[in-house]
Amino acid sequence: MTLSHADQKMDQSTPPETRTLAERVFHQLQSAIVRGELAPGSRITEPGLAAIYGISRGPLREAMRRLEAHRLIERIPHVGARVVKLTMPELLELFDVREALESMAARLAAEHMTPEEVAGLRDVLAVHESQSDLQRGEAYYQREGDLDFHYRIVKGSHNRMLVNLLCDDLYYLVRLYRTQFSASGARPHKAFVEHHRIVDAIEVGDAELAELLMRRHVAASRANVAERYAATLQAPDRG
Repeated sequence: MTLSHADQKMDQSTPPETRTLAERVFHQLQSAIVRGELAPGSRITEPGLAAIYGISRGPLREAMRRLEAHRLIERIPHVGARVVKLTMPELLELFDVREALESMAARLAAEHMTPEEVAGLRDVLAVHESQSDLQRGEAYYQREGDLDFHYRIVKGSHNRMLVNLLCDDLYYLVRLYRTQFSASGARPHKAFVEHHRIVDAIEVGDAELAELLMRRHVAASRANVAERYAATLQAPDRG
């Protein structure tokens, strides 16, 4: 997976041993946030995380700086750092951006993806189909980077600005909400079928159809996420 600008900056200015620890902790925290193990809105502290992961404050600060650059945590004056929690309007705005940009990426992918890249997309879907959780209808946890269907299509657009926006700037934030609110229930199987149809359009070079199918796909995910997010807001507080 290509390093983001924030990651590249850390690579250039941070000692190797700190980079290694920071990289490990970043991925651990990123995974915990995306999977919901660190709940949206929950407060996190450097002493607490240092104790949990058994590392010094220096590497931890680097990892947290990367999380902040990827929009997974935010620092609030007089409060400290907390896991990001989008409001409903912010969440819908995020999916509006996805719908516009990812449909454009699908159109460009139909025009520019090589046969080898399309075959790679098919391979990704084969990996997803073999997931036991998808077969049981319990979940559809898409993996990161090159094993992420949407990531591969954006890369296949061969448009650097789209790649920077969707595979760097917004990538982890999108994965957070896509994983927590679209990875279970009836939506996973529907999404998987939609993925195949999008690849079919890309493979035959039908840019207009690929764009339309991706727009409908993201719009369906938007509606599903909005419904499930609203349900969490209405649920009684069990704390």
